Amino acid sequence: MTDPRNEVSIVNSSAVHRLRLVSAPEGISFVLLLICTALKYTTSFNAVPVLGPVHGTLFILYVVFWQQARLAQKWDAKRSRLLFVLSVVPFGGIYVERTLAQEERGELAPAVA
Repeated sequence: MTDPRNEVSIVNSSAVHRLRLVSAPEGISFVLLLICTALKYTTSFNAVPVLGPVHGTLFILYVVFWQQARLAQKWDAKRSRLLFVLSVVPFGGIYVERTLAQEERGELAPAVA
């Protein structure tokens, strides 16, 4: 049996909340960047110079918040890798946001090592 004083509640973790808030915009910006890159080479429309830095900033924030949440929640290596890999998969950020939101609301058991 685990000691409840040693468990970290996801509801009280601002690091996880920040990761959740940045994950969906990061995922959407990645998909939009892929679309804009395809349009850049097929049409005269080029939004990559604008969307590239926006996505880059969101990705850096995702990685920083992921690292903070990983340390605060003491996630195991499997969960840590999964949440990182999902940041580079189209729509992965949206999945991360929904999963963490369910954990915050108590609909899913928090993944704590």
